[in-house]
Amino acid sequence: MQYGQFCPIAKATEILGEKWTFLIIRELIMGGRRFNEIQRGLGDISPALLTSRLKSLEQQGIVVRRRGSGERQYEYYPTEACQALLPILKGLGDWGLLWARNNVLDADLDPELLMLYLERSIDPTKLIGKESVIQFKFDDLTEQKDWWLLVKDERVDLCIVDPGKDVNVFFNCSLRTMHDVWMGDRSYNEAMKAGDLIVEGEPALVRNIRAWLRPSVFEDSPRVPWPEAA
Repeated sequence: MQYGQFCPIAKATEILGEKWTFLIIRELIMGGRRFNEIQRGLGDISPALLTSRLKSLEQQGIVVRRRGSGERQYEYYPTEACQALLPILKGLGDWGLLWARNNVLDADLDPELLMLYLERSIDPTKLIGKESVIQFKFDDLTEQKDWWLLVKDERVDLCIVDPGKDVNVFFNCSLRTMHDVWMGDRSYNEAMKAGDLIVEGEPALVRNIRAWLRPSVFEDSPRVPWPEAA
């Protein structure tokens, strides 16, 4: 897309204005390196379109593609130009919380995306021992109610089948409740006192959730209240 204008906003939009581009950059900055990791955070994007967008970003110097060490798969790395977009992405998210929140539908609350963010938010150094298992049960889902995060050393893996290990911390709530406490719309204490969230497990971890499950970067962003249900 070419606007034919010297305005720097126009020139930036020529690179960043295509559909999915900002979300692809979000995934790169958040640590997505392999194609399937990036696609996992994007949901409905087709592999062909993602390939096209990554190729375009590579040509523009936003992304560097390199073959993984000893592997056939490529890995994608954000350049300095890509990393410089972080405050812009944060500002865009802040704007969305203030001015686009009415557009958020229940259908937008994707459990796979939320679990991806929770997976990325785990700080293994703040957990106890070499291995921990955290289970989430979303009682309002009809399919795939249970999800597990298996933390071993510095690695965090998402499981959708019972790993057969002792659970160290167990969360039971609705998908909306977990979204709200992680995003910062509600505190853990508020949700638990209201009976919307049950957290059970090792007391040392239950008392200190925010230390090992980092909140969203938008936790302290200003926002308008959720629209009331009709």
